[in-house]
Amino acid sequence: MALNFAQLRAFLAVVDEGGFGAAADALGLTQSAVSHAVAALERTLGHPVLHRRGGPRPTAFGREVLGHARSAVAASAAITDLAARRGGLAGGTVRLAAPPTVCQGLLPDLLARWRDELPQVRVRVFEGEDDEVVDWLANGAVEVAVAVDPPPGRGVVVGEDPFHALLLADHPLAREESVHVSDLADDPFLLSCGGCERHVRQAHRGVPFDPVHRVRELGTLLAMVRAGVGVSIVPGLVRAMLPPGLVLVPLRPVVARRLVLGGPPDREWHPAVTALVASVA
Repeated sequence: MALNFAQLRAFLAVVDEGGFGAAADALGLTQSAVSHAVAALERTLGHPVLHRRGGPRPTAFGREVLGHARSAVAASAAITDLAARRGGLAGGTVRLAAPPTVCQGLLPDLLARWRDELPQVRVRVFEGEDDEVVDWLANGAVEVAVAVDPPPGRGVVVGEDPFHALLLADHPLAREESVHVSDLADDPFLLSCGGCERHVRQAHRGVPFDPVHRVRELGTLLAMVRAGVGVSIVPGLVRAMLPPGLVLVPLRPVVARRLVLGGPPDREWHPAVTALVASVA
């Protein structure tokens, strides 16, 4: 019985990505190559690992294999990373975490730049809230992250993102060049209680406000403002996610969040992470 890591990676990708096409995109392969790799794994093991009908999902045997496959692939990646660190090689796959607005408003340009400048480095993106991103970087779940207002460190600032008033397009203030936070007092206020809450409260310093709703998910916040439930304050990068009928108006006083790309603060960086940061320094 001769297993190989390509077969195990293909199996894991199909399970994790939810399909052969998505797995192919994640691995940078053709769908046919992924299908053949999984089929070869099943021939080697002598048992099917996936149900194909109604969307691929692990068989009972596949579920038993899954944990061992993850351990084997993780061990292989760890050995590869160890060799890369020893040799100072800027290559391989790194996992990058960032908040949703950064993933949609800032990362596409960075990913395109890295693809051209560092073709030997592959970046996998994981989307999380501000606090999740910090935790993932600290516990080693990802190797690099775009953090919001982190303590001073080795990272590089990739953006200063000022906050804006989020309004309906037909709101009386929607055509103003800028809006003072006190001008929003006449409308029900929807407070984004994820990572942006402290910035929103900073903007209201000295200006009383009483939020009628606290909303964590950005999609929910956008939907509620679009439905006329109230107004809000959000980072400018939300513009990339803005549905029709909503506008962003620059806020006074100016409050901005600092977006910093970097690796873990307390561990050696993988050479690929150092290369990514250096390319935008």
